[in-house]
Amino acid sequence: MNDRGRMPYTNAVIHEIQRLANILPFGVPRKVTCDTHFRGYLLPKDTDVCIALGILLQDPKYFKDRKSFHPEHFLDEEGHFKKNDSFLPFGTGKRVCLGKSLALMELFLMLTTILQRFTLKSPKEPQEIDLTPKANGSGIVPPSYELYALLREEGLHDSA
Repeated sequence: MNDRGRMPYTNAVIHEIQRLANILPFGVPRKVTCDTHFRGYLLPKDTDVCIALGILLQDPKYFKDRKSFHPEHFLDEEGHFKKNDSFLPFGTGKRVCLGKSLALMELFLMLTTILQRFTLKSPKEPQEIDLTPKANGSGIVPPSYELYALLREEGLHDSA
């Protein structure tokens, strides 16, 4: 985990995967605790509301090529990782997901471990792979495709 801050592109890749593979496009529903006026509408007390996270993660104001995989959405001009105000897969405010830090750490550890130990290959050419998510009821699922994970021989040692 100490290397995470020195790996901005890897961090950007993880964020871009989360942005595109947004499996739950709506946040957890909440109830309005009192009558609330919002943008000209009255939301009566006990009205269920939720954040349309999928819309935020596709906002063209923050993601120039919003339908394609571009880790550069999370990198500045010098290649440093940058936060994006429209990236809220864990929610926001006082109701932000309590497991956010743990989830991000686990994603980083899983991805880097896989990339260190395996060479990933596809039976298809990159331009033939369709990464477009598919709607499935109330969620969005990534398309299925084959991927070969070939164990790397060089530099491996038994860590047990």
